[in-house]
Amino acid sequence: MQNDTLLTPEGLKALQAEVDELIAKRPAMAAKIKSARELGDLKENAEYHAAKDEQAFLETRIQVIERQLRTAKVVESTGSGRVTLGSHVLVRDVVASEEETWIITGVAEADPLENKVSYESPIGSALMDTGPGDQVEVQLPRGVMKLQVISVS
Repeated sequence: MQNDTLLTPEGLKALQAEVDELIAKRPAMAAKIKSARELGDLKENAEYHAAKDEQAFLETRIQVIERQLRTAKVVESTGSGRVTLGSHVLVRDVVASEEETWIITGVAEADPLENKVSYESPIGSALMDTGPGDQVEVQLPRGVMKLQVISVS
């Protein structure tokens, strides 16, 4: 049995856009391989091997995304005031007194650089089902992080 790929509505749109873009690159990739093949001996043709590697990466990424889309289950924030998948959570680092907003996502759309954390990550799982005023401690490789939930939307 395949596990569902939990996504926010935005995550579903982003994955669909990415797979559409990658599929659109297939004809150009085929042309690139054909052009490189015409350069001569395939054993020593670096352009051909690079193009084939690029094609393999492209096709693998398409397969991964299509599998995620087949098993996608779109989950929206419940608006209950508690942290769920899809919630935007404003938290304060109790020690550093810094505030940050994180979006709780599924694994497939997590991107820490965009403040999107998976509900399975240490921070995401610690925040699940908390509400404004709650404090959590998160065990991270660099030590314990103490967070206070300011708001949930």
